[in-house]
Amino acid sequence: MPKNQNTFSSLTALRRRLASRAVHAGWSWMQQAGAVTAHTPGRLRFGAIGHGTRLAFPQGTVFGEPWIRLGDHCIIGERVTLTAGMMPDLDLGTEPVLVLGNGVVIGRDSHVIADTRITIGDDTFCGPGVYITSTNHSYDDPHEPVGKQWPRSAPVEIGPGCWLGTGAVVLPGARLGRNVVVAAGAVVRGQVPDHAVVAGAPARVVRRWEPETGWQPPLRTPAPVPIPDGITPEQLRGLAALAEAEERATAQP
Repeated sequence: MPKNQNTFSSLTALRRRLASRAVHAGWSWMQQAGAVTAHTPGRLRFGAIGHGTRLAFPQGTVFGEPWIRLGDHCIIGERVTLTAGMMPDLDLGTEPVLVLGNGVVIGRDSHVIADTRITIGDDTFCGPGVYITSTNHSYDDPHEPVGKQWPRSAPVEIGPGCWLGTGAVVLPGARLGRNVVVAAGAVVRGQVPDHAVVAGAPARVVRRWEPETGWQPPLRTPAPVPIPDGITPEQLRGLAALAEAEERATAQP
């Protein structure tokens, strides 16, 4: 290969590396600058946004903010939709329409659409792509396109400590109790009792905890061992390295 062609290829590769670094550095800066917090709300004016709460950049569709209240230490992932009302610029009265408790986590690409009241309790975690709505299309008239028929709305209540898996859907009128697990892809409607696991479409209870009998059906996996109080990250890394070394030694003939 001619020398000048080698030089040209090297310069092209260098430009690409520099451009890549610049793009990634710029995107990292935008993620930091574009995040929404109580101190840096940007254009968004929520009814309340608690201490330590953060909406990652880029945000999804957000409107009706005066009727949205976010508790303390919530984490809202990238491209999450949060809406109050059927469209922007409506007067929804004096009461909040969408309320998130403290410590709520909503995974990226999720949608929470509150045409009437939606309440999500403290420490509820939602995986990516979760869809929670208080309004659904009706199809009463067989001659009218479904999208043109007036929708039905009903309040949604999700209790504290719940876990909603990836792609879960919560429909109008749903009421989830405390510490409910919703399996990935489940479609939930109606009432779900405390300490239940639901799965399927439509979702049904597949496991439940009772004080007298514990989990029924019994759990197939052992309970996780909690990390002892006071242990440091360095000690955890040391234990992990020791376990790996023991595993390698056991595997050798």
